[in-house]
Amino acid sequence: MRHARNSNRALLLCAGILLAGVLKATVASLASSGFGASAASAKVPVIVVGFVGGFVRHDNAVHSPVQLAARLRDTYRSGVYVEVFENRRREQALQQILKILDANHDGTLSEEEKREARIIVYGMSWGGSETVALARQLAEQKIPVLLTIQVDSVAKVGENDSMIPANVAEAVNFYQADGLLHGQPEIRAEDPSHTRILGNFRSEYSSKPLQCENYPWYDRVFTKPHTEIECDPTVWNQVESLIRSKLPPAAETAAAHQ
Repeated sequence: MRHARNSNRALLLCAGILLAGVLKATVASLASSGFGASAASAKVPVIVVGFVGGFVRHDNAVHSPVQLAARLRDTYRSGVYVEVFENRRREQALQQILKILDANHDGTLSEEEKREARIIVYGMSWGGSETVALARQLAEQKIPVLLTIQVDSVAKVGENDSMIPANVAEAVNFYQADGLLHGQPEIRAEDPSHTRILGNFRSEYSSKPLQCENYPWYDRVFTKPHTEIECDPTVWNQVESLIRSKLPPAAETAAAHQ
């Protein structure tokens, strides 16, 4: 009888050890598959940064980059961070991104925090140049970027808005080639194995001009085609669709907000 009890205890002990091993292996498997990381990533929103062109204020609602940001904010009340900056405020935009990514608020980004980054950057005119420049700064810190979008990008002195750094997964360029001020006609990947160029799409307004009635008269006179692509709803609807394709379903963010 005593021998039977000892045998049962031994079997139970072996079963316990086996079960513990299975649980440990399961947890390890889930962690390696990213299951554990999903909870951490949920704390960090998708970051959408826009840059306006010229000397436009970041909150000037006449301009399409600002209107786009307002629509995104209205749809995504949580889970998505959207902000527009003047194109001279790139450093401010960078610091805001780093602050958001620093989930544990220790002042330093870990490799895991960098990997969790989901960043989209778009910009008009000089803002297009700053879009690429910001992506390059993030590349220096080994922070990935989901998507960059340039609209009639005009390079600033000392900046190269045609070469997309390798930390960017996808990039697209919209431009027009007429008038005194026109955009970069072609963007290329620094490393095509890491970056997919979605296209360089040209718009033409000589046969179908746009009025852009709310824009300043001097923009409509002196930089007419450049202004037309900024107020072109067809272009900005495409920009918006590309951005939304990288965002979580709106229903999910609404539920999280409630």
